[in-house]
Order: sequence, then C-alpha cells, then structure tokens
Amino acid sequence: MTTPCVAAIHDMSGFGRCSLTVAIPILSAMGVQCCPLPTAFLSTHTGGFEGFTFLDMTDEMPKAARHWKSLGLHFSAVYSGFLGSARQITIVADIIRDFRGDGVVVVDPVMGDGGAVYRTYTPEMCAGMTHLAEQADVITPNLTEAALLLGIPYEKLPTGEAGCCAIAEQLSLEGRRSVVLTGASVEKGSTGAMCFDASTGRTEAIQTRRVDREFHGTGDVFSSVLTGALVQGKSLTEAARAAVEFVRACAERTAAINLPMREGVDFEPLLGLLAKPVSSPLDGLV
Repeated sequence: MTTPCVAAIHDMSGFGRCSLTVAIPILSAMGVQCCPLPTAFLSTHTGGFEGFTFLDMTDEMPKAARHWKSLGLHFSAVYSGFLGSARQITIVADIIRDFRGDGVVVVDPVMGDGGAVYRTYTPEMCAGMTHLAEQADVITPNLTEAALLLGIPYEKLPTGEAGCCAIAEQLSLEGRRSVVLTGASVEKGSTGAMCFDASTGRTEAIQTRRVDREFHGTGDVFSSVLTGALVQGKSLTEAARAAVEFVRACAERTAAINLPMREGVDFEPLLGLLAKPVSSPLDGLV
C-alpha cells in the first residue's frame, strides 16, 4: 500500500506555528505525505507581529502544478488555506479541477478571525474565496469566515446550538457540500465544531471543554487533522472529533507552559497522539 498524498496549498510562515509549518508535521504524523505548494513566504504570521516580510509566490504556483501534472501525480486530497493574492484564487481553482480525481477537496476559507478580516486580505480576495469554496467537498470556516461567506455582519450571526446548526446548514449550498464550522460553542464552557455532513444530510455538534485563552494557528491545526483523518477513511464527524480533541490537548499544554499567544500552540510534543500504529517491515522475517 502506498502512502496517501495531500496537496497542501498554504503559506509558509517562518515563525509562529501556522499553515505549512503545522500541516506538514501533522499530516506526516498521521501517515500522510504532505506535498506543499506555498502561496507566500512570510517571516512570521500576521497576528501579533509587526514588520513581517511577505513574498508572493503567485507566479510559481502554476509552474509547480504543471510539473505535477506532467508527472501524472494523484492526490488523496487537495487542501487549501491562506492565499497570498487575488490571482491565486483562479490558480487554486484550476489545481482543484486538475487534481481532485477521486480525492476529497478541503477548503479552509482563511480570511479573518474575531470579527476582523486579516490585513493581507482585500474585498476582492474575500469575494473570490466565496467562489473558490463552492468547489470544495468540505469547508472549515470559523465564525468570522462564515459571516463573510454568507454576506452578513459578524455581529448578526445566530448563537448557541441552534444558531451554529443554522449557520452550518446555510453554508452547505443546499446540502451539496459538507461544512465544519470551527469555534462553535453550544453552551458555556464548551467549544468545538458544528458539522453538516453532505453524505448523510445530518448536522451534529462536536464539543469539548474550552481552554480559557486565545491561540493563533488553531484553525490550521484543526483543518490539518481533519484532512488527515478524512484521507484515512474516517467519517466527517469522526474526523472532526479527532481534530477537536487534538486542538484541546494542544491548547491545554500551551496554556500550562504559558506560551505567548503569537507563538501558536505547542503541538509538536503531542504529534504521537495522531500516529497510527504500523507493523514493522521486519515482521515475519525475524
């Protein structure tokens, strides 16, 4: 059996634990080959840092995709996140068309958090992200991104279990795509995800205890675990549960060591929680 491959289309931030520096180790720990296609290189992520560098990789992306296509590569998933320019939206749409095959397309519609749009995102990019997300089998927006996708003010989003359920179902394009709404809380002291599964038509809340701190990069951790679990053949709710529990474990560890918020979550020591047991290649030979 060959190792499943995921084409991961994200930025690379040199410091701050997000995007590709999260996706690569998480997918690798889950027994999945991560094939990165960087959208930009930043010296740090954009949350909590000033003066960060930003190298736009737009021109390189189609060249890399053409080479992949010439090699006849196939992917178990195409997984996209932070984009560096409006042009990249069309490029990523073309990559999805060329490489989706029988795999799953996961679009994390990264645009903002906490009710605010990220500094590098323009109105044109936000509108384009809405169109890109229409090609996804699964989207993983947070509440801010859900508001942008739905075209309603963040403050007008419905709350509670019924509200999060309504948001997930509205984002499903009348049941045509699965939705995992992250940062969804159905009661005080809990957090997690609200999942609409297009294959069953069911909506389910996946909850865990809330760690009373904010962390950068948890969305990337969540979507990476979710993607890896889907590639492993888990159902949407099973994959979301794995992601919710791993993010909680990372948050608890990070809070316990009082790591500064802008450094992201201290997930590396916990990667073993994601690893699948494998038999030794020497089994039966010794």
